[in-house]
Amino acid sequence: MLRKVVIALVILGLAAALLMSRRPKGTAVDITRVAKRETFRSYVTASGEIVAKQYADIGASVMGRVVSLNVKEGDRVRAGQVLARLDPVRAASDVEAAQAAVKALGEDLKAAEAKLVEAKLTAERNATLVAQGLLPKAQGDTSKAALDAASAQLDAIKRRTEQANAQLRGVRDSLSKTSVLAPIDGTVTRLQVREGEMVVIGLQNQPGTTLMRLVGTSGLNAELKVAEADALRLKVGQTARVTLDALQGREFAGVVSEIGASSLPPVSAQAASAREFRVVISLDQNDGTLRPGISCDAEILAAEKNGVLVAPLQAVVTRDVAGREETGVFLVRDGKAVFTRVTLGLISGLDAEIAGLTEGAELVLGPLAALRAMKDGEALRVTR
Repeated sequence: MLRKVVIALVILGLAAALLMSRRPKGTAVDITRVAKRETFRSYVTASGEIVAKQYADIGASVMGRVVSLNVKEGDRVRAGQVLARLDPVRAASDVEAAQAAVKALGEDLKAAEAKLVEAKLTAERNATLVAQGLLPKAQGDTSKAALDAASAQLDAIKRRTEQANAQLRGVRDSLSKTSVLAPIDGTVTRLQVREGEMVVIGLQNQPGTTLMRLVGTSGLNAELKVAEADALRLKVGQTARVTLDALQGREFAGVVSEIGASSLPPVSAQAASAREFRVVISLDQNDGTLRPGISCDAEILAAEKNGVLVAPLQAVVTRDVAGREETGVFLVRDGKAVFTRVTLGLISGLDAEIAGLTEGAELVLGPLAALRAMKDGEALRVTR
């Protein structure tokens, strides 16, 4: 019995050895080929929202209670139209008080002018008498000093009158601002106050009350947040396509009109290292289906080349060669891996322009860890 078991084990061992000897040798890899693209485009994609090209947040220039609202959300208004009125009682009282002060100073001014004329005549008369020896010199000096005092008093009243007139202009301006006017033609959105509510003006770090927002009629933009590496590839004037989840199947053409000069503030401490830039796309047309505030996605054509060789990024690896980083690929040559340096150009999605190879060359595909572990001259076994 034992002998039969031993014979069976020997036969199984021989069969396993035979199978192992017949298995193809080499590392199993997937391959791809370098292809030529007649047109190769590189895109930058980003998300954002639709915003109005022209809009104004209407705030209060004076503090007061809203006594009337003349518009509602969705109303179209013209520049200069009264949107709301604030309680004018206090501002009107300030105007009346300032007008009374100006009037009183006007009377004082007339009296000072008359006094100056009288002092001038007295000084001239006394100077003549002093010259004739009919009046002591001291009395002449006294009349001259009185003339100087009258002139100074008149100048002081003039300065106070100018100050009172300036105050009157200020309170009149405050009274006029109790009527809130539309600065542009547009549509009322985000009406945030109701009649009877108090509104305040902004002070230092304390924001003032926003009554409403006016969206202009000059069109819409797509405002995006673009990663810093992608933002450096963009230029004003590049074409873009904008799509919306809310309007499946629709595309809106546009061009890049603004690129932020500095990065946006990070939304959190964790995101501080991921900088983003504001990029604005001016939409060519709007048929009325778009609304400010709708989220959108955009695809911006960053670069385009014709007749370039392209390979998947999955075939590219960066290795440490003689103490320096080199970017290259593993060519499949006579069943072996041959590391070859390459230069990358445009990148689009999962493909990249590649220089240093020929069309149709076979390349080893990743994963990256396998490519980094692969050795030059290593035997390969192509699985597909």
